[in-house]
Amino acid sequence: MIGIICAMQLEADGIIALSENVKETQIGGMKFYTAALHGREFVLVVCGEGKVNAAMCTATLIREYSPSLIINSGVAGALSPIVSVGDIVVGSKAIEHDMNCTALGYKQGELNLPGKGLCMYFDCDKTAATRLTLICRELPDTRVAQGIIASGDVFISDRKKRLLLNDRFGAVACEMEGAAIGHVCRAFEVPFVILRAISDDLDENKGVDFKKFCQIAADKTVTVLGKFLSE
Repeated sequence: MIGIICAMQLEADGIIALSENVKETQIGGMKFYTAALHGREFVLVVCGEGKVNAAMCTATLIREYSPSLIINSGVAGALSPIVSVGDIVVGSKAIEHDMNCTALGYKQGELNLPGKGLCMYFDCDKTAATRLTLICRELPDTRVAQGIIASGDVFISDRKKRLLLNDRFGAVACEMEGAAIGHVCRAFEVPFVILRAISDDLDENKGVDFKKFCQIAADKTVTVLGKFLSE
């Protein structure tokens, strides 16, 4: 069974609308939907914003449903000019950019994972990332990049701060959940991958209607996830 953690309810609603045998279970205030698409079973949940919500959601998903792969889908901000609004980034790895134990001699973003030792980047599953990238490239008028995604408990809109994350970590996009999901998946040895549509870029997106974009982004990611589940 594949696990899907969405950042937006729009995405969840779109996937559920395509599915059959949908059943809802509520755990810890989160709604988990088990369903099937083209005969392939999956479990879907919206985690809410931030790393703690994402980590709690991921741990619950793993313990309750034992997924063979977890896909995190949603929107992200661009940290590089190689992607703009409406483009897609598929994660190669993720990092918690706001993790800071440098006073203890660690590197920025580095942490001590129980039983695993020091860890800085959480690697996405290469097979899943490659499949998602190929599917994304079938979308019209959409640039697709594979790269590092930086996650933190802060919405970063300042251009200089975004460029700093790109320079420090080599990241191409930032959001608030992906690395926390990768953190938990690494601890439980469950493969994961991140799929993010770019909601705002380095040009401040003058004239962009964010709510309208979220619907466009949800349509794109739902299309991609639908094809991924049908293969």
